Amino acid sequence: MTRRADDHDVRNEQVLARQLSAAQQVMMALGGAIGTGLFLASGLAVNVAGPAVILAYVIVAAIALLLGAALTDMAVAHPTAGAFGVYAGMYVSPFAGYAVRVSYWLMEVIATGGQLVAASIYMGYWFPAVPGALWVFAFASALIYVNSRAVGELGIVEYWLVTIKVAAVVLFVGFGVLVLAGATGEPAIGLSNVTGHGGFMPFGISGVWLGCCFVIYSFIGVEIVGVTSGEASDPARTIPRAMRRMVVGLSVIYIVTVALLVALTPWNQLGIGESPFVSVLRRLAIPGAAGVMNGVVLLAALSSANANIYLIARTLFSLARGGFVPRRLGAVSERGAPVAALLVSSAGLAVAVLVRAFWPQSAYVWFFGAALFGALFVWLMIFVTHIAFRAPRVPIASCAGAGLIAAILVSTWWVPDLRSTLVAGGPWLLLLAIGYRVSVARRVSDMAGSTLT
Repeated sequence: MTRRADDHDVRNEQVLARQLSAAQQVMMALGGAIGTGLFLASGLAVNVAGPAVILAYVIVAAIALLLGAALTDMAVAHPTAGAFGVYAGMYVSPFAGYAVRVSYWLMEVIATGGQLVAASIYMGYWFPAVPGALWVFAFASALIYVNSRAVGELGIVEYWLVTIKVAAVVLFVGFGVLVLAGATGEPAIGLSNVTGHGGFMPFGISGVWLGCCFVIYSFIGVEIVGVTSGEASDPARTIPRAMRRMVVGLSVIYIVTVALLVALTPWNQLGIGESPFVSVLRRLAIPGAAGVMNGVVLLAALSSANANIYLIARTLFSLARGGFVPRRLGAVSERGAPVAALLVSSAGLAVAVLVRAFWPQSAYVWFFGAALFGALFVWLMIFVTHIAFRAPRVPIASCAGAGLIAAILVSTWWVPDLRSTLVAGGPWLLLLAIGYRVSVARRVSDMAGSTLT
Protein backbone atom coordinates (compact mmCIF):
# COMPACT_ATOMS: atom_id res chain seq x y z
CA MET A 1 0.00 0.00 0.00
CA THR A 2 1.31 3.45 -0.92
CA ARG A 3 2.29 5.74 1.94
CA ARG A 4 2.18 9.48 1.35
CA ALA A 5 2.42 11.40 4.58
CA ASP A 6 4.27 8.90 6.75
CA ASP A 7 7.75 10.24 7.57
CA HIS A 8 8.65 7.33 9.85
CA ASP A 9 11.39 6.12 7.47
CA VAL A 10 12.86 9.63 7.36
CA ARG A 11 12.90 10.02 11.15
CA ASN A 12 14.35 6.53 11.50
CA GLU A 13 17.49 7.59 9.64
CA GLN A 14 18.09 10.87 11.47
CA VAL A 15 20.99 9.59 13.56
CA LEU A 16 23.75 10.67 11.16
CA ALA A 17 25.80 13.76 11.96
CA ARG A 18 24.56 16.84 10.06
CA GLN A 19 27.90 18.47 9.19
CA LEU A 20 27.86 19.01 5.41
CA SER A 21 27.62 22.56 4.07
CA ALA A 22 26.16 23.44 0.65
CA ALA A 23 29.68 23.73 -0.77
CA GLN A 24 30.65 20.30 0.57
CA GLN A 25 27.42 18.80 -0.80
CA VAL A 26 28.26 20.17 -4.25
CA MET A 27 31.82 18.87 -4.04
CA MET A 28 30.66 15.42 -2.89
CA ALA A 29 28.31 15.28 -5.88
CA LEU A 30 30.95 16.56 -8.30
CA GLY A 31 33.39 14.09 -6.80
CA GLY A 32 31.07 11.21 -7.63
CA ALA A 33 30.23 12.47 -11.12
CA ILE A 34 33.52 13.83 -12.50
CA GLY A 35 35.57 10.68 -12.75
CA THR A 36 36.09 7.91 -15.24
CA GLY A 37 32.87 8.86 -17.04
CA LEU A 38 34.62 11.98 -18.34
CA PHE A 39 38.29 11.10 -18.09
CA LEU A 40 38.13 7.54 -19.50
CA ALA A 41 34.67 6.49 -20.79
CA SER A 42 34.36 9.63 -22.94
CA GLY A 43 36.60 7.74 -25.37
CA LEU A 44 33.88 5.06 -25.72
CA ALA A 45 31.20 7.68 -26.42
CA VAL A 46 33.34 9.36 -29.10
CA ASN A 47 33.82 6.00 -30.85
CA VAL A 48 30.07 5.61 -31.51
CA ALA A 49 29.12 9.26 -32.15
CA GLY A 50 32.24 10.96 -33.50
CA PRO A 51 32.53 14.72 -32.88
CA ALA A 52 28.72 14.82 -32.58
CA VAL A 53 29.18 13.34 -29.12
CA ILE A 54 28.89 17.00 -28.08
CA LEU A 55 25.17 16.80 -28.91
CA ALA A 56 24.87 13.63 -26.83
CA TYR A 57 26.24 15.52 -23.83
CA VAL A 58 23.71 18.32 -24.40
CA ILE A 59 20.82 15.81 -24.51
CA VAL A 60 21.91 14.01 -21.34
CA ALA A 61 22.57 17.33 -19.57
CA ALA A 62 18.91 18.22 -20.20
CA ILE A 63 17.82 14.87 -18.70
CA ALA A 64 20.05 15.51 -15.67
CA LEU A 65 18.40 18.92 -15.18
CA LEU A 66 14.98 17.25 -15.14
CA LEU A 67 16.22 14.66 -12.64
CA GLY A 68 17.78 17.33 -10.42
CA ALA A 69 14.52 19.29 -10.28
CA ALA A 70 12.49 16.19 -9.39
CA LEU A 71 14.90 15.02 -6.71
CA THR A 72 15.24 18.48 -5.15
CA ASP A 73 11.48 18.75 -4.85
CA MET A 74 11.35 15.51 -2.84
CA ALA A 75 14.59 15.98 -0.88
CA VAL A 76 13.51 19.34 0.54
CA ALA A 77 10.28 17.75 1.76
CA HIS A 78 12.05 14.66 3.18
CA PRO A 79 15.81 15.16 3.81
CA THR A 80 17.29 11.73 4.57
CA ALA A 81 20.28 9.55 3.67
CA GLY A 82 17.98 6.97 2.05
CA ALA A 83 16.75 9.73 -0.27
CA PHE A 84 15.11 8.42 -3.43
CA GLY A 85 14.98 4.87 -2.02
CA VAL A 86 12.94 6.07 0.95
CA TYR A 87 10.75 8.23 -1.30
CA ALA A 88 10.02 5.24 -3.58
CA GLY A 89 8.92 3.28 -0.52
CA MET A 90 6.69 6.13 0.66
CA TYR A 91 5.06 7.07 -2.64
CA VAL A 92 5.22 3.98 -4.89
CA SER A 93 5.41 0.78 -2.80
CA PRO A 94 7.57 -0.85 -0.11
CA PHE A 95 9.04 -3.14 -2.78
CA ALA A 96 9.96 -0.13 -4.90
CA GLY A 97 11.78 1.39 -1.94
CA TYR A 98 13.70 -1.83 -1.40
CA ALA A 99 14.45 -2.31 -5.12
CA VAL A 100 15.77 1.22 -5.59
CA ARG A 101 18.04 1.10 -2.54
CA VAL A 102 19.45 -2.36 -3.29
CA SER A 103 19.92 -1.49 -6.98
CA TYR A 104 21.70 1.71 -6.06
CA TRP A 105 23.91 -0.10 -3.56
CA LEU A 106 24.88 -2.81 -6.04
CA MET A 107 25.39 -0.30 -8.84
CA GLU A 108 27.64 1.91 -6.73
CA VAL A 109 29.65 -1.09 -5.47
CA ILE A 110 30.27 -2.10 -9.09
CA ALA A 111 30.94 1.50 -10.14
CA THR A 112 33.41 1.95 -7.29
CA GLY A 113 35.22 -1.15 -8.47
CA GLY A 114 35.27 0.41 -11.94
CA GLN A 115 36.79 3.63 -10.58
CA LEU A 116 39.51 1.68 -8.79
CA VAL A 117 40.21 -0.41 -11.90
CA ALA A 118 40.53 2.84 -13.85
CA ALA A 119 42.95 4.17 -11.20
CA SER A 120 45.08 1.05 -11.68
CA ILE A 121 45.10 1.70 -15.45
CA TYR A 122 46.40 5.22 -14.80
CA MET A 123 49.12 3.88 -12.48
CA GLY A 124 50.28 1.68 -15.36
CA TYR A 125 51.41 4.87 -17.09
CA TRP A 126 54.26 5.16 -14.55
CA PHE A 127 54.60 1.59 -13.28
CA PRO A 128 53.72 -0.79 -16.13
CA ALA A 129 55.36 -3.77 -14.41
CA VAL A 130 53.32 -3.53 -11.18
CA PRO A 131 50.17 -5.73 -11.14
CA GLY A 132 47.02 -3.59 -11.38
CA ALA A 133 45.30 -5.58 -8.62
CA LEU A 134 47.92 -4.33 -6.16
CA TRP A 135 46.96 -0.72 -6.85
CA VAL A 136 43.25 -1.52 -6.49
CA PHE A 137 43.86 -3.08 -3.06
CA ALA A 138 46.06 -0.20 -1.85
CA PHE A 139 43.65 2.52 -2.95
CA ALA A 140 40.61 0.69 -1.57
CA SER A 141 42.24 0.35 1.86
CA ALA A 142 43.10 4.06 2.01
CA LEU A 143 39.61 5.17 0.97
CA ILE A 144 37.89 2.88 3.47
CA TYR A 145 39.93 4.50 6.23
CA VAL A 146 39.01 8.02 5.06
CA ASN A 147 35.32 7.11 5.01
CA SER A 148 35.44 5.76 8.55
CA ARG A 149 36.15 9.27 9.84
CA ALA A 150 33.52 11.90 10.72
CA VAL A 151 31.52 13.09 7.72
CA GLY A 152 32.79 16.65 8.19
CA GLU A 153 36.38 15.43 7.78
CA LEU A 154 35.36 13.35 4.76
CA GLY A 155 33.71 16.42 3.25
CA ILE A 156 36.94 18.41 3.62
CA VAL A 157 39.04 15.69 1.94
CA GLU A 158 36.60 15.40 -0.94
CA TYR A 159 36.39 19.19 -1.26
CA TRP A 160 40.11 19.49 -1.98
CA LEU A 161 40.27 16.43 -4.25
CA VAL A 162 37.47 17.85 -6.38
CA THR A 163 39.02 21.32 -6.35
CA ILE A 164 42.22 19.88 -7.85
CA LYS A 165 40.49 18.06 -10.67
CA VAL A 166 38.14 20.94 -11.50
CA ALA A 167 41.16 23.28 -11.61
CA ALA A 168 42.93 20.82 -13.92
CA VAL A 169 39.92 20.72 -16.24
CA VAL A 170 39.86 24.53 -16.36
CA LEU A 171 43.57 24.62 -17.20
CA PHE A 172 43.06 21.98 -19.89
CA VAL A 173 40.27 24.07 -21.41
CA GLY A 174 42.39 27.23 -21.36
CA PHE A 175 45.36 25.47 -22.92
CA GLY A 176 43.16 23.76 -25.51
CA VAL A 177 41.72 27.06 -26.66
CA LEU A 178 45.24 28.46 -27.09
CA VAL A 179 46.29 25.43 -29.17
CA LEU A 180 43.22 25.68 -31.38
CA ALA A 181 43.91 29.36 -31.97
CA GLY A 182 47.61 28.83 -32.69
CA ALA A 183 48.67 30.98 -29.74
CA THR A 184 51.33 28.49 -28.57
CA GLY A 185 53.70 29.03 -31.49
CA GLU A 186 52.39 26.02 -33.45
CA PRO A 187 50.02 26.25 -36.43
CA ALA A 188 46.40 26.71 -35.43
CA ILE A 189 44.42 23.45 -35.43
CA GLY A 190 41.08 25.15 -35.78
CA LEU A 191 38.10 22.87 -36.42
CA SER A 192 39.80 20.50 -38.86
CA ASN A 193 39.43 17.50 -36.51
CA VAL A 194 35.74 18.26 -35.95
CA THR A 195 34.82 18.48 -39.63
CA GLY A 196 37.29 15.92 -40.99
CA HIS A 197 37.50 12.13 -40.65
CA GLY A 198 33.94 11.53 -41.80
CA GLY A 199 32.51 14.89 -40.79
CA PHE A 200 30.90 16.20 -37.62
CA MET A 201 28.27 13.44 -37.51
CA PRO A 202 29.91 10.38 -39.13
CA PHE A 203 27.31 7.95 -37.76
CA GLY A 204 24.26 10.16 -38.16
CA ILE A 205 21.53 10.85 -35.61
CA SER A 206 21.56 7.21 -34.48
CA GLY A 207 25.22 7.60 -33.50
CA VAL A 208 24.37 10.64 -31.37
CA TRP A 209 21.59 8.74 -29.60
CA LEU A 210 23.77 5.68 -29.00
CA GLY A 211 26.42 8.04 -27.66
CA CYS A 212 23.88 9.02 -25.00
CA CYS A 213 24.06 5.45 -23.68
CA PHE A 214 27.70 6.04 -22.75
CA VAL A 215 27.40 9.73 -21.88
CA ILE A 216 24.68 9.22 -19.27
CA TYR A 217 27.19 7.27 -17.19
CA SER A 218 29.19 10.50 -16.89
CA PHE A 219 26.22 12.18 -15.22
CA ILE A 220 25.54 9.39 -12.73
CA GLY A 221 26.32 11.12 -9.47
CA VAL A 222 24.05 14.17 -9.63
CA GLU A 223 21.69 12.25 -7.34
CA ILE A 224 24.34 12.31 -4.60
CA VAL A 225 22.98 15.67 -3.50
CA GLY A 226 19.79 13.87 -2.46
CA VAL A 227 21.77 11.32 -0.43
CA THR A 228 23.77 14.06 1.33
CA SER A 229 20.50 15.69 2.42
CA GLY A 230 20.52 13.35 5.42
CA GLU A 231 23.70 15.04 6.66
CA ALA A 232 23.10 18.57 5.37
CA SER A 233 23.35 21.33 7.97
CA ASP A 234 20.33 23.25 6.55
CA PRO A 235 18.47 21.03 4.04
CA ALA A 236 15.75 23.50 2.97
CA ARG A 237 18.36 26.09 1.99
CA THR A 238 21.36 24.02 0.89
CA ILE A 239 19.73 21.25 -1.17
CA PRO A 240 18.19 23.46 -3.94
CA ARG A 241 21.37 25.55 -4.11
CA ALA A 242 23.64 22.50 -4.20
CA MET A 243 21.58 20.72 -6.87
CA ARG A 244 21.39 23.80 -9.09
CA ARG A 245 25.13 24.44 -8.90
CA MET A 246 25.90 20.78 -9.36
CA VAL A 247 23.88 20.06 -12.50
CA VAL A 248 24.59 23.34 -14.30
CA GLY A 249 28.29 23.32 -13.42
CA LEU A 250 28.72 19.68 -14.40
CA SER A 251 26.94 20.20 -17.72
CA VAL A 252 29.14 23.16 -18.65
CA ILE A 253 32.34 21.30 -17.67
CA TYR A 254 31.41 18.24 -19.72
CA ILE A 255 30.21 19.99 -22.86
CA VAL A 256 33.18 22.36 -23.08
CA THR A 257 35.88 19.80 -22.30
CA VAL A 258 34.51 17.13 -24.66
CA ALA A 259 34.20 19.72 -27.43
CA LEU A 260 37.89 20.50 -26.96
CA LEU A 261 38.85 16.80 -26.89
CA VAL A 262 37.37 16.14 -30.33
CA ALA A 263 38.78 19.41 -31.66
CA LEU A 264 42.35 18.74 -30.49
CA THR A 265 42.78 15.19 -31.86
CA PRO A 266 41.11 12.98 -34.49
CA TRP A 267 38.09 11.34 -32.86
CA ASN A 268 38.95 7.90 -34.29
CA GLN A 269 42.20 7.84 -32.30
CA LEU A 270 40.54 7.98 -28.89
CA GLY A 271 39.80 4.84 -26.84
CA ILE A 272 40.10 3.50 -23.28
CA GLY A 273 43.67 2.17 -23.27
CA GLU A 274 44.47 5.42 -21.50
CA SER A 275 42.60 8.61 -20.68
CA PRO A 276 41.63 10.58 -23.83
CA PHE A 277 42.97 13.67 -22.02
CA VAL A 278 46.37 12.03 -21.70
CA SER A 279 46.21 10.88 -25.34
CA VAL A 280 45.58 14.45 -26.50
CA LEU A 281 48.47 15.92 -24.51
CA ARG A 282 50.78 13.09 -25.57
CA ARG A 283 50.06 13.78 -29.26
CA LEU A 284 50.67 17.49 -28.76
CA ALA A 285 54.17 16.56 -27.51
CA ILE A 286 54.19 18.99 -24.58
CA PRO A 287 57.02 17.99 -22.22
CA GLY A 288 55.65 16.55 -18.97
CA ALA A 289 52.04 17.57 -19.69
CA ALA A 290 50.78 14.03 -20.28
CA GLY A 291 52.28 12.83 -17.00
CA VAL A 292 50.74 15.73 -15.07
CA MET A 293 47.32 15.09 -16.62
CA ASN A 294 47.63 11.38 -15.83
CA GLY A 295 48.15 12.36 -12.19
CA VAL A 296 45.06 14.55 -12.33
CA VAL A 297 42.84 11.84 -13.81
CA LEU A 298 44.19 9.46 -11.16
CA LEU A 299 43.04 11.88 -8.45
CA ALA A 300 39.72 12.20 -10.27
CA ALA A 301 39.16 8.44 -10.18
CA LEU A 302 40.10 8.27 -6.49
CA SER A 303 37.83 11.22 -5.70
CA SER A 304 34.93 9.48 -7.44
CA ALA A 305 35.67 6.21 -5.67
CA ASN A 306 35.75 8.10 -2.37
CA ALA A 307 32.34 9.66 -3.03
CA ASN A 308 30.95 6.30 -4.17
CA ILE A 309 32.12 4.57 -1.00
CA TYR A 310 30.29 7.29 0.95
CA LEU A 311 27.16 6.46 -1.05
CA ILE A 312 27.23 2.69 -0.70
CA ALA A 313 27.74 2.95 3.06
CA ARG A 314 24.76 5.32 3.44
CA THR A 315 22.57 3.21 1.16
CA LEU A 316 23.26 0.01 3.11
CA PHE A 317 22.74 1.99 6.33
CA SER A 318 19.33 3.06 4.98
CA LEU A 319 18.42 -0.54 4.14
CA ALA A 320 19.36 -1.60 7.68
CA ARG A 321 17.32 1.20 9.28
CA GLY A 322 14.40 0.10 7.10
CA GLY A 323 14.71 -3.47 8.37
CA PHE A 324 15.65 -5.01 5.01
CA VAL A 325 19.11 -6.18 6.14
CA PRO A 326 20.44 -6.92 9.65
CA ARG A 327 19.78 -3.90 11.87
CA ARG A 328 23.31 -3.86 13.27
CA LEU A 329 24.37 -2.43 9.90
CA GLY A 330 22.32 0.65 10.78
CA ALA A 331 24.54 1.53 13.75
CA VAL A 332 26.76 4.61 13.76
CA SER A 333 30.12 5.23 15.39
CA GLU A 334 30.90 7.90 17.99
CA ARG A 335 31.82 10.17 15.07
CA GLY A 336 28.35 9.70 13.55
CA ALA A 337 29.58 7.55 10.65
CA PRO A 338 27.92 4.24 9.58
CA VAL A 339 31.12 2.22 9.95
CA ALA A 340 29.43 -1.22 10.05
CA ALA A 341 27.67 -0.56 6.75
CA LEU A 342 30.93 0.82 5.34
CA LEU A 343 32.92 -2.31 6.15
CA VAL A 344 30.32 -4.69 4.70
CA SER A 345 29.93 -2.56 1.58
CA SER A 346 33.68 -2.57 1.11
CA ALA A 347 33.57 -6.32 0.60
CA GLY A 348 32.38 -5.52 -2.91
CA LEU A 349 35.69 -3.83 -3.59
CA ALA A 350 37.40 -7.18 -3.11
CA VAL A 351 35.57 -8.26 -6.25
CA ALA A 352 37.27 -5.40 -8.10
CA VAL A 353 40.66 -6.79 -7.07
CA LEU A 354 39.76 -10.25 -8.40
CA VAL A 355 38.29 -8.97 -11.65
CA ARG A 356 41.33 -6.77 -12.28
CA ALA A 357 43.64 -9.73 -11.57
CA PHE A 358 41.87 -12.30 -13.78
CA TRP A 359 40.51 -10.11 -16.59
CA PRO A 360 42.96 -7.16 -16.78
CA GLN A 361 42.16 -6.15 -20.38
CA SER A 362 38.35 -6.17 -20.28
CA ALA A 363 37.78 -5.29 -16.62
CA TYR A 364 36.75 -1.66 -17.08
CA VAL A 365 34.23 -2.29 -19.88
CA TRP A 366 32.79 -5.21 -17.84
CA PHE A 367 32.25 -2.99 -14.81
CA PHE A 368 30.85 -0.22 -16.98
CA GLY A 369 28.11 -2.35 -18.56
CA ALA A 370 27.15 -4.11 -15.33
CA ALA A 371 26.72 -0.83 -13.43
CA LEU A 372 24.71 0.91 -16.14
CA PHE A 373 21.48 -1.08 -15.74
CA GLY A 374 21.34 -0.34 -12.02
CA ALA A 375 21.98 3.35 -12.65
CA LEU A 376 19.32 3.67 -15.35
CA PHE A 377 16.82 1.73 -13.22
CA VAL A 378 17.39 4.09 -10.28
CA TRP A 379 17.06 7.21 -12.45
CA LEU A 380 13.87 5.84 -13.99
CA MET A 381 12.43 5.16 -10.53
CA ILE A 382 13.31 8.68 -9.34
CA PHE A 383 11.14 10.09 -12.12
CA VAL A 384 8.36 7.56 -11.43
CA THR A 385 8.48 8.38 -7.71
CA HIS A 386 8.25 12.11 -8.41
CA ILE A 387 5.20 11.52 -10.58
CA ALA A 388 3.57 9.69 -7.65
CA PHE A 389 4.83 12.37 -5.22
CA ARG A 390 3.07 15.11 -7.20
CA ALA A 391 -0.16 13.15 -7.90
CA PRO A 392 -2.84 13.95 -8.84
CA ARG A 393 -1.03 16.81 -10.63
CA VAL A 394 1.09 15.16 -13.36
CA PRO A 395 4.62 16.66 -13.64
CA ILE A 396 5.15 16.72 -17.41
CA ALA A 397 8.92 17.18 -17.03
CA SER A 398 9.29 14.00 -14.99
CA CYS A 399 7.13 12.06 -17.46
CA ALA A 400 9.45 13.21 -20.26
CA GLY A 401 12.49 12.27 -18.18
CA ALA A 402 11.13 8.78 -17.50
CA GLY A 403 10.43 8.25 -21.20
CA LEU A 404 13.95 9.31 -22.21
CA ILE A 405 15.60 7.05 -19.62
CA ALA A 406 13.51 4.09 -20.77
CA ALA A 407 14.47 4.80 -24.39
CA ILE A 408 18.19 4.94 -23.52
CA LEU A 409 17.90 1.67 -21.60
CA VAL A 410 16.32 -0.09 -24.59
CA SER A 411 18.90 1.45 -26.95
CA THR A 412 21.82 -0.22 -25.15
CA TRP A 413 20.85 -3.41 -27.03
CA TRP A 414 22.33 -1.89 -30.21
CA VAL A 415 25.68 -1.06 -28.58
CA PRO A 416 27.85 -4.22 -28.51
CA ASP A 417 29.84 -3.11 -25.46
CA LEU A 418 26.60 -2.36 -23.56
CA ARG A 419 24.29 -5.18 -24.64
CA SER A 420 24.90 -6.88 -21.30
CA THR A 421 23.17 -3.89 -19.68
CA LEU A 422 19.76 -4.90 -20.99
CA VAL A 423 20.46 -8.64 -20.70
CA ALA A 424 21.18 -8.15 -16.99
CA GLY A 425 17.81 -6.48 -16.38
CA GLY A 426 15.67 -9.60 -16.04
CA PRO A 427 17.95 -11.50 -13.63
CA TRP A 428 18.57 -8.27 -11.70
CA LEU A 429 14.86 -7.66 -11.07
CA LEU A 430 14.27 -11.35 -10.30
CA LEU A 431 16.98 -11.31 -7.63
CA LEU A 432 15.45 -8.12 -6.18
CA ALA A 433 12.06 -9.84 -5.94
CA ILE A 434 13.56 -12.89 -4.22
CA GLY A 435 15.59 -10.71 -1.86
CA TYR A 436 12.52 -8.68 -0.94
CA ARG A 437 10.47 -11.78 -0.15
CA VAL A 438 13.28 -13.13 2.01
CA SER A 439 13.65 -9.84 3.88
CA VAL A 440 9.90 -9.57 4.48
CA ALA A 441 9.76 -13.16 5.77
CA ARG A 442 12.68 -12.47 8.09
CA ARG A 443 11.05 -9.33 9.46
CA VAL A 444 7.78 -11.16 10.09
CA SER A 445 9.70 -13.93 11.89
CA ASP A 446 11.56 -11.35 14.00
CA MET A 447 8.31 -9.62 14.95
CA ALA A 448 6.70 -12.94 15.87
CA GLY A 449 9.69 -13.84 18.01
CA SER A 450 9.54 -10.46 19.78
CA THR A 451 5.82 -10.92 20.47
CA LEU A 452 6.35 -14.35 21.98
CA THR A 453 9.09 -13.13 24.28
